[in-house]
Formats: sequence, C-alpha cells, structure tokens
Amino acid sequence: MTEHTAAAQEILPDARQDGEVHFYRVRCRPLGQEHLARSLQADFSPGEIVLIRTEERLEPVTLVCHLPAPLPGKCADHAWEITRRANAEEKDRLAQLPARERAAAVFCKERIRALNLPMHLVQAECYANGSKVIFYFTAENRVDFRELVKELVHEFRTRVEMRQIGVRHETQMTGGIGACGRELCCAAFLRNFESVSIRMAKAQDLPLNPAKISGVCNRLLCCLTYEFESYRAIKREMPRLGQQLYHADKMYKVTRVLPMQGTVQAVAEEGGAEVTLTETQWREAENAVLRGDEARKKGKPKEGAAVKSFPRKNKKI
Repeated sequence: MTEHTAAAQEILPDARQDGEVHFYRVRCRPLGQEHLARSLQADFSPGEIVLIRTEERLEPVTLVCHLPAPLPGKCADHAWEITRRANAEEKDRLAQLPARERAAAVFCKERIRALNLPMHLVQAECYANGSKVIFYFTAENRVDFRELVKELVHEFRTRVEMRQIGVRHETQMTGGIGACGRELCCAAFLRNFESVSIRMAKAQDLPLNPAKISGVCNRLLCCLTYEFESYRAIKREMPRLGQQLYHADKMYKVTRVLPMQGTVQAVAEEGGAEVTLTETQWREAENAVLRGDEARKKGKPKEGAAVKSFPRKNKKI
C-alpha cells in the first residue's frame, strides 16, 4: 500500500457510521477561487488545512465553510475529495510557500531582463509538493520564452509553466484600491469575471466618460453588473424616453427616467417648464393617453380624455 493510499484511508471511524457525504468550500490560495469538495467527515472546521486529491497530486487547501448540500448546478461527482487533515510537516511546507514564490518571482524577473523579453511577470505560483512552478505574465504580443524556460527548469529542477493572462486577472492578483475608496472587488471577493458592456452604464444613467466608468485595469468597472438587472426590471415598467403622457390637460414628452426614485421628468410639447411626475401621476398620465387612443379608434372621444395618439413601442432596455 502506497503512502498516498494509506493517507486516503485516514478517516475518523465515527465519520463512516451513516455514510453521509458532506460538502465543503475550499480555497487553494488566500485570494484564490473557491472550489467544491466532499468528505465523509463532518467535523472539519473553517480555516483548517486539509488535503484534497486532484488528478495528479495531493494538494493542501484551506477549508472555507461547510455546505448543507452541493451548490445549484454543481455535480457532486466533480467535487474534489478531501483525503485527510494536513500533518505538521505539510502545514510547514504550506507556510513556506509565500517565501518560495517570492524567490522564484525575483529570479524569473532577473532572467527576463537579462534576455530582454517583452513581457511583464505578475506572479509566481509553486505547488506545495514542489512538482511544478507556474509563472503568470502579461505581454502585448506572443513571446518566445523557450530560452527563459530552460533557465528556469535548470534553476528549480521541476516542471515550469508560463501562463499569459489579461489585465483584469493581473489587477486581481496585484490588488489595489478602487475609485470608491474600497479594496478592488476582484481582489476582495470576485472569482469569476462577467462580461461588462457599455449598455450596462447606459441603463443605469451613468456618465459615459471612460475615466468615470473604468477601473484600475482600464476596463469597464465590474460593479456595473451588480445593479444592471434591477435597473432593467424597473425600467421595463416605466415610460420610455420620448414617450407622450397626458397630465394636467397637457401633452408631455418624457425627457428623463429616474428608476430608483420611481419618477420621470417631462416637458410640455407646447413649451413650458420641466415637471417631475411621481409614480401615481405618470401611471395616470399613461392611462389617460390609452383612454384617448381607444376612444379615437372607436370614433367616440370621451369628454376630458386625450385624443392625441402616439406609436407605442415594446419596452426593452
């Protein structure tokens, strides 16, 4: 029996009584992505160092929390298997990882400068068992780093992988403070980047100034996605820009929609000051136009109802 097989069987006896599988969230790095893991043991505590079995090795990870059930959309069969708790030696190796990674990054940067390569090293990541070192870098174009890899392999005597990343992942790794004065979302809690478009800024009535809606990475702010769906859902129920409303015996045209306040601003078509209509007022103004349209179609205008019709469009944001 190999050492890994024996280690895999180090499960507490009381954990096998009911055969129930327990699920956990684990993290390989302090700011790394969280993953789903399973075990027959139910007594793991947040913050513990445990070993999980991947396709090629046993990897120490930090246990984040216990889950009552697998996450929606996740297949339990694809969850990592928690083999056992880490022993003192494994915890010590894990504690030494930051120093090893810093040393690897310093050496790699020196060789990049010596070889005059057009690339920028962001971070070095070492496997706890020493079987591999990954170097993350950014570059404008493809880089021929074959000579660099030879020198790195000769220095570290292990497998070396060069991985090119984008500016958003670079910012996530380096961290920083955003325009809001708080830690960058990507460095604090975001693990997956969602697609961000200028349409999200328009839907939230934000200024389309790149300096205002761009982050440290010079890409659109990730936080534009947070309230986009809420704005879109609210705006579906509100008048569109340019829509006509009949209020106080006048026909108005909508000039601005304020979804968070539930109000709209409109100006009279015949000239006049801009007015702000509450939700009750603009709903009644919409109904007045509808009553006028219906009466016009029947050829029997109702007294006091607006008879001016306008093309109504589907409300899409």
